[in-house]
Amino acid sequence: MTNQQTFSSTKKKLRHKLEDHRRAKNITTNLYLKYCLLTGFLHTLPNFQIIGFPKCGTTSLFEYLLKHPVVYAPKGKEIDYFDRLYSKGINWYKVGFSSIIKKFYVETILKQPFLTGEATPRYMDSPHALGRIKKTLPNVKFIILMRNPIDRAFSHYNMNFRNDYEYLTFEDAIKHEAKRIEGRYEKMQKDENYYSWDYDLYGYLEHGKYVEKIRPWFDNFPKEQFLIIQTEKFKQDPSKIYNQTLKFLGLSPLELDEYHKYKKNKEQPKIEPKFRKQLEDYFKPYNEKLYKLIGQNFHWDK
Repeated sequence: MTNQQTFSSTKKKLRHKLEDHRRAKNITTNLYLKYCLLTGFLHTLPNFQIIGFPKCGTTSLFEYLLKHPVVYAPKGKEIDYFDRLYSKGINWYKVGFSSIIKKFYVETILKQPFLTGEATPRYMDSPHALGRIKKTLPNVKFIILMRNPIDRAFSHYNMNFRNDYEYLTFEDAIKHEAKRIEGRYEKMQKDENYYSWDYDLYGYLEHGKYVEKIRPWFDNFPKEQFLIIQTEKFKQDPSKIYNQTLKFLGLSPLELDEYHKYKKNKEQPKIEPKFRKQLEDYFKPYNEKLYKLIGQNFHWDK
């Protein structure tokens, strides 16, 4: 057998194995969805959602909340149901949370509060999540963390670079952002079943236009349902912000033994001062509108 024949035979075997794997995966997925359809009614829905923003400390805050004795963990932090996995159905979403039997036991037998929630910071950037959540969870409490959009963008870039999703320099990535994500958001708006990973990965500036993301949510939900947290203050005094969040959720105060920082990045290089000034000028009008909208000034422009 020639090398070419051996190579062709190997490719054919590999293709068959991949097809078998996909077939098995589809069967498993369909069986699980049927299980969810039959058992979804036995599960509760979340009381709170951390909906924004990526690279702003959402993982740390979520992990702290789970340390409270009456906050019960879902199957995963970022469930992504209301943005890219909505087609799986509400029962699939519900199965990710505790059972109503457990909730009944905690509230009725133990006489304790029962809270559960999730943290999917991409919900703020989804054109459909707001409407879906309003329909499904009209009374849920929202937690939004915001960081200086320049530092958020740079942290986002460095994460992509470490994970081999990025090959450009930071300045070039910003320069080419508009082209890389061109039309992606509009396509998501038109097609509810389409999700753009390019928009998610490379929208460094786009994700930092907080005011544009938050305003529609404020237009659709009472402001009392929102807790706004500045990431810089969270880092400076995690205990204070943690207990502020507990109070917002109607929970008793708690002091943790340690405020471990989750997903801590390695030492990052600095942004060139000249380029940072350009980014400050870019974000300044967005930040000023944000401060006016939320009634707080984060002083990011100083």
